[in-house]
Order: sequence, then C-alpha cells, then structure tokens
Amino acid sequence: MSKSKKAAFMELYTPVHDKFERFCRARVYGDINFKDLMHDTIVIAFEKFDKLEDPKAFLHFLFGISIRVLANTNRKQRLIHVSDEAYRIPDESFRADRNEDAHILYEALAQLPDQQREALVLFEISGFSIAEIADLQESGISAVKQRLARGRKALLALLQENELHPPKKTSV
Repeated sequence: MSKSKKAAFMELYTPVHDKFERFCRARVYGDINFKDLMHDTIVIAFEKFDKLEDPKAFLHFLFGISIRVLANTNRKQRLIHVSDEAYRIPDESFRADRNEDAHILYEALAQLPDQQREALVLFEISGFSIAEIADLQESGISAVKQRLARGRKALLALLQENELHPPKKTSV
C-alpha cells in the first residue's frame, strides 16, 4: 500500500467524514447498519481512488459509491427474500433518547421510497444541488424535482400522523 495514496485519501476524507456519516445514517436508517455502508463505501473508494479526476468531487465520489453499494445490497436482499421484520437488525448506534426529533425524522424518512428518501437526504441534509443529485441518481432534473416534491409531501404527512398518533412507548 502506497503511503502517498493513503495520505492523499485521508486528506480528502477527513474533512467530509461528518457529512458522509450523516448521509449514510439518514439513507439507511432501519434497513442496515450505517457503519457497514460506510465501511464498504470507503474500501471501494480507496480501491478506485486513482480514478478520481477532481479532488473537489470527492464527497460526490463517496455518495455515488454508497448509492451503488446500497442498491446492490437491496437487490441481494430481495433475491434472498429476507424482508421479514424478525430478521431486521436495529441500528443500535443511534440513541433515540438523545435526540428524539432526529429519531422521529429518520423513522419517517425510512418509510419513504428509496429514491425519494435518497433525494431528500442528498438535497436537504447533505446540501447537494438538484443537478448533482440527478447525476448521482442517473436521472433527469425534472425527475429529481418530482421526487423532492413528493418526498416532502409524504414526509410531512408521516410527521403529522406521528404527531396525531405518537407511537406507544414500550418498557424494556
């Protein structure tokens, strides 16, 4: 392993770590552990680091890889037909008692269709432009705008429903 490659990678990764972690947490909430997605993405990104043409696009590079990793994971899970709730592994790294509002938001986001959730997370949480999201999702700008509009509407409905009918707290 080349020390210069590792140093260059870490120089680009360190400043974007928090944004990348927030994206992964929000994108996979309730599906898989976000740390697994981060790990798989970082390994692939390091392997393909030589293909990165513009260091300014490093975060975009990471998001693109993580989206593809997640799509492959979801495809494999569909093939195995393991969608039963009993087999789901809860994300223990996020403590709801520390930030209940974020927990409620992430739960609502997790109920949205994948592309709507991804577009909302990229736009609202990660600060990507609509054009950048269209590039990442390999779709048109109008499709991204539609996903954002529908996602916001559905998210609002879910949050309002939660406010009217809050989940019952269970004792452990």
